[in-house]
Amino acid sequence: MATISNASTGIGDDSSSTNRAGDFVTLAKSMHFNLQNNQCSYTFQYGDGSGTSGYYVADLMHLDTILEGSLTSNSSAQIFFGCRTLQTGDLTKPDRAVDGIFGFGQQSMSVITQLSSQGITPRAFSHCLKGNGGSGGILVLGEVVEPNIVYSPLVPSQPHYNLNLQSISVNGQTLPIDSSVFATSSNKGTIVDSGTTLAYLAEGAYDPFMNAILGSVSQTVHPIVNKGNQYYIVTSSVADLFPQVSFNFAGGASLILNPQDYLIQQNSIGGAALWCIGFQNIQGQTILGDLVLKDKIFVYDLEGQRIGWTDYDCSMSVNVSTTSRTGRSEFVNAGQLSEKTVHLDMCLTN
Repeated sequence: MATISNASTGIGDDSSSTNRAGDFVTLAKSMHFNLQNNQCSYTFQYGDGSGTSGYYVADLMHLDTILEGSLTSNSSAQIFFGCRTLQTGDLTKPDRAVDGIFGFGQQSMSVITQLSSQGITPRAFSHCLKGNGGSGGILVLGEVVEPNIVYSPLVPSQPHYNLNLQSISVNGQTLPIDSSVFATSSNKGTIVDSGTTLAYLAEGAYDPFMNAILGSVSQTVHPIVNKGNQYYIVTSSVADLFPQVSFNFAGGASLILNPQDYLIQQNSIGGAALWCIGFQNIQGQTILGDLVLKDKIFVYDLEGQRIGWTDYDCSMSVNVSTTSRTGRSEFVNAGQLSEKTVHLDMCLTN
């Protein structure tokens, strides 16, 4: 079974360069049950310093579920989720406000865990985020199937989607980065996070990465510094000037980034484009956010404890894996189906 919806998550506009690491990576959470009013409260703190608190409520989520071929079935499931009564930090700013945060972590309270435990969806989900200045994309509660997807195993017993990053290459040359920089611990490692706008490299990897890129383009682009940030004036295609980058993971899977995958165009000056490198420097964890996830299918196979990806045009339909009544796995082209929607009744608080 699989369900499909249009993903509302988009790549940030030019203001995204001010976003901080782990916009919606949960750093801390707490729960408290009040016997007097029969309410269960929560408090979440996110990586960008913002927070939210409120009460857990239950409501029905209605989905159209793909069974086999072009057959669909109306499904519904009771989902527990949070209705906020207070927000703090950047979540209160008009340019950073969001309607809600759709929880797709591995924990028991996440939407995907609740749905899969009820047999409504597989224990997997996939997304394809549009790039090239677009927004939206595809969200599948199930597994997208493409022949070129490569997989890397998840690091076990981690609260986030941690992968074992082994090395980084620029123009085919492996960078001299100590392996301890990529080691996973409570505050280190490499996270795949669609809730983060940009991408962040741990301190020990950032300088070798930037030096390798700048060394390969120093003769062809004109750098300028504005408000402490370095930009590049480019008069031709960045694909011809900037190098290809490869993040190499356990299992032999590599995330290949072409220049447009890690560069952000800010504006133009006298007919020349002004670009900056979207990777930021951070202590501890490396975070791969929307900047490098866009224009790719990403499959989060929680049952198999692995993440897979491949380049893809996210304006196209996708093939999804379904389980038929005979128990056989089948592939369905989602473009053959009418538009599928996911509807969650509005929650009301007293």
